[in-house]
Amino acid sequence: MKEKILVVGAGFSGAVIARTLAEAGLAVDVIESRAHVAGNCHSARDGETGVMVHIYGPHIFHTDDAEVWALMQRFGEWMPYTNRVKSTVDGRVYSLPVNLHTINQFFDKAMRPDEARAFIAAQADNSITEPQNFEEQALKFVGRALYEAFFKGYTQKQWGCEPRELPASILKRLPVRFNYNDNYFFHQFQGMPKEGYTPIVAAMLDHPAITLRLNTRFNRADSAAYAHTFYTGPLDGYFDYQLGRLGYRTLDFERFVADGDYQGTAVMNYGNADVPYTRITEHKHFAPWETHDKTVCYREYSRACGEDDLPYYPIRLTAEQQMLVDYVRAAQALDGVTFIGRLATYRYLDMDVTIREALDAARGYLAARESGAQVPVFYCDI
Repeated sequence: MKEKILVVGAGFSGAVIARTLAEAGLAVDVIESRAHVAGNCHSARDGETGVMVHIYGPHIFHTDDAEVWALMQRFGEWMPYTNRVKSTVDGRVYSLPVNLHTINQFFDKAMRPDEARAFIAAQADNSITEPQNFEEQALKFVGRALYEAFFKGYTQKQWGCEPRELPASILKRLPVRFNYNDNYFFHQFQGMPKEGYTPIVAAMLDHPAITLRLNTRFNRADSAAYAHTFYTGPLDGYFDYQLGRLGYRTLDFERFVADGDYQGTAVMNYGNADVPYTRITEHKHFAPWETHDKTVCYREYSRACGEDDLPYYPIRLTAEQQMLVDYVRAAQALDGVTFIGRLATYRYLDMDVTIREALDAARGYLAARESGAQVPVFYCDI
C-alpha cells in the first residue's frame, strides 16, 4: 500500500508540504477546518465593488529567497507591487517606515542624510546601552519625539499593553532610513498575485496525489491511519489546551464602501492612541492594475483573542514563556507528527519564511524516510 501522509491545514505551509510530497510520489490527504483554502491569506472579490479583498487583512509578498519566489511563479501570475504605508499623526500624514522625508517633515527641517543621521543620534537616548524592551529599543533608535508619534500609541493599540512590556526584538522589524526610499520592504522580490492568493494555493493543491477535504476538523486519533502528520494548527489546540491557552491578538474589521478613492493609498496607520483603530486598508490599491468605480475599506481594531476568535499575532510575553516551553516539551515527546507554520510554532512569520520552512520540512521528511533517521518534531527554534 502506498504511504499516505496527513496534512492539517490548507494554508501556505500545508499546501507547500502537500505539493512537495505529492511530487515525490506520496499520497497526501489535506484537511482544512474552514470552507476555503489559503488560510489567513484567503482573498475573494467583494460582491458590491468587485475589488479583490484580502479577507483576513492585507498580505504583501516579499522575499530575498529566489527559490521561494520561483515556486510562487509556478502556480499563478504575479504583478509587481510596492507597499507604501502612510501614517496619520496629530492630523498630519507621514511616510513609513521612518525615512528622511518623515524626519524632515516631522521636525520641519530640510536635512541631508548625514545631517539627519547626526540629528537623530542626538535625539536618541544614549544612556540605554542594552535595551530590555520595546520602549527602550525605540528610545535608543530614534528618541522620544519620533517614538511617541509613530510607535507608542500604535503599539499600545496593536498589542493591548504598554510598549515596555514587549520584547525589544519586535522593533527590529521597523527600520529607520536616511534616504527618501518609502518602500516598506527592502527585499529583492516583491509582488502580488494578479487574481489573489486563494487561486495560488488552490493550484498547489491541484495534484492527483492530493485529496483535499474542507470543513473538516482535526482529531488526534486521525493520525493513526497515516505514516506521518504535518500539523499547522495552533500548538496549544493540538493538546486541547490542557496546559492553558497561549496568548494571541485578534482583529476586528469594520467594512465601509465609498465612491472613487477614499484615502489614496492601500494602508493608512493611525499613530494616536485616542483613535481606536490601528489602520484603514483600502483594498483596490493592492491591485493597482485594476480599475473600480467604488472602493471598499476596512478599519482594523486589535484586541485580545478569545476562545472563539481567530488568532492572528502571538503575544509571546513573559507570562507565556513557561507555558510555551511545556507545550514544546509535550510535542517533542510525540512520534509521527511535525509541527510547522505560524500557529504550530507560535511565531510571527512572513509568508516567504513560512514557505521556506515548509519546503525544508517536506524535504527533511523525504530525506529521513530514505535514511531511516528520525523525523524532527520542529524544523525551527521556538
